[in-house]
Amino acid sequence: MTGTPPVVEAHGVRLRPFRADDIADLVDGCADPLSQRFVSTMPSPYTEVDARWWVEAGAPAVWAGGGAAYAIADPATDRLLGGAGLSNPVPARSQADIGYWLRPAARGRGLATAATRALSEHAFAAGTVRLELQTEPENAASQRVALAAGFRYEGLRRSAGQRRDGGRHDLLTWVRLAGDPPGPTPRLLPDLPDGVLTDEVVTLRRRGPDDAEMMYALHSRPETVANQAPPVPPTPESIARRCRLAESAWLTGDLAGLLIIDATTGERAGSCGLSYTDVAAGEASVGYALLPEWRGRGYATRALRLLVDWAFGSVGVARLTAGTVPDNTASNRVLERVGFQREGLQRGRLPGLDGTRVDDLTFALLPADVG
Repeated sequence: MTGTPPVVEAHGVRLRPFRADDIADLVDGCADPLSQRFVSTMPSPYTEVDARWWVEAGAPAVWAGGGAAYAIADPATDRLLGGAGLSNPVPARSQADIGYWLRPAARGRGLATAATRALSEHAFAAGTVRLELQTEPENAASQRVALAAGFRYEGLRRSAGQRRDGGRHDLLTWVRLAGDPPGPTPRLLPDLPDGVLTDEVVTLRRRGPDDAEMMYALHSRPETVANQAPPVPPTPESIARRCRLAESAWLTGDLAGLLIIDATTGERAGSCGLSYTDVAAGEASVGYALLPEWRGRGYATRALRLLVDWAFGSVGVARLTAGTVPDNTASNRVLERVGFQREGLQRGRLPGLDGTRVDDLTFALLPADVG
């Protein structure tokens, strides 16, 4: 995009060039800790000098290079709410990257989604065919914007991002094509209704960063490790990272990771999860584990029933599977109480220790099996 930047008004936002009277609001937005964390191209600390440079030189240079650098403004007041732009244009591929940020006071109102939709439509009308949106794995809020704006998850780019200290980090790539249908992208794993599943005895909710200590206590226990493949204890760091990325894994469709909670006391009793094994066939698998003090109370059975109802209902799965090591009789009984049927023993299917292999006892459940 070259020439005089046009003003774009759509979806309740205005996209216009940056101006000198935006400087105070630029500092408010770009010096904010969240912007600093997830937009590593911003100077740190971000000062009025940086904002003035952006208005006078930085943004014009983006336009001169074939990109776009827009202020997101309130259509009623024209006050700056954030920024949205196109970068890394590849004319031969009719492709560009799209990005956005918002001032703290403007977040949570759907403005990033509106601006992304408006800029995407404007770019497509100008001849762009493919837009890529990159998010850090821990930036779930930005991933929700991508999905709401019609972008589809395309995969993880290893070490594609650079930190201010020179280190590298992974990026998730979300893509929208000019010919994609309008509206939000359908999700493989929808959010839970009202954020939870409950039968008034057991409650399931999404795992999060604050659950790392409990998850490590659960998944480092010898009996829990023995039923994993391979049976290797996790590290505290790996569990903490898994919990930080729990929402992202949900949004990308990789895993719905949940906490099993006592509905009366709010105490955390264990964890369970749902992940696709074959998206095209509508098949997913389930897993679960409880802390010792909560075993023998029927909590695993209740949690699994809640998970099964959600999977066959809101998620739309056609078939559920579960695998256990053959001598895990307690887990086998839970599956059978819920209605899972044994389908066979797959010999040596799973990796064990020191190059050994472990048998996998396979169970399956169809909607018609649920009583």
